Amino acid sequence: MLISGFPAGAWGTNCYVVAPAAGEECVIIDPGHQATAGVEETLAKHRLKPVAVVLTHGHIDHVASVVPVCGAHDVPAWIHPADRYMMSDPEKALGRSIGMPLMGELTVGEPDDVKELTDGAELRLAGLGFTVSHAPGHTKGSVTFRMPEQADIPSVFFSGDLLFAGSVGRTDLPGGDHAEMLESLARVCLPLDDSTVVLSGHGPQTTIGRERATNPYLTGLAAAPRRGM
Repeated sequence: MLISGFPAGAWGTNCYVVAPAAGEECVIIDPGHQATAGVEETLAKHRLKPVAVVLTHGHIDHVASVVPVCGAHDVPAWIHPADRYMMSDPEKALGRSIGMPLMGELTVGEPDDVKELTDGAELRLAGLGFTVSHAPGHTKGSVTFRMPEQADIPSVFFSGDLLFAGSVGRTDLPGGDHAEMLESLARVCLPLDDSTVVLSGHGPQTTIGRERATNPYLTGLAAAPRRGM
């Protein structure tokens, strides 16, 4: 399997290109602010053909390059319906103080083909399998994507802005909710195997085992009674 990731734009948002191997079809995850050049370089380097863009949530730092990328390759974008409005109204999604400084240079709007993600969906794209989990807390429509273990390759978990190395996503933006974030962490992250590789929306790669042992949010949840979760 080929996974190529790079940080892009003013927020350093990780964009990932995923394929079974070089020279095959691929999926692009979270092409955000100023990600277009990096996407095209990755496609050319590995001789890849995109079949879809999939989005962990709708904040502009994760979706700003969706329109040009989808348009250039005539592919759909997948997003949870609760976050779909953010593609055409990023200021409402981020709040005026955060959204305004860069609004003049951003391409906003929806691509021609938008498909909606649902909790528990099993996506088959480019010969790859992705399990979708709705994980609100950072936004109402945040999702994660999990790829199953394959032979000697561990499971891979694209966590978006739900879980980072040593931290979790902020909940002070419109649509954020700390209680929902904790519930999503307990329901979606805690059951995963320790060997699961975490590729997040910002920052370095980690594993569920490392976060279960060191991330204060996960260690606190693991020690607390589940109380019906």
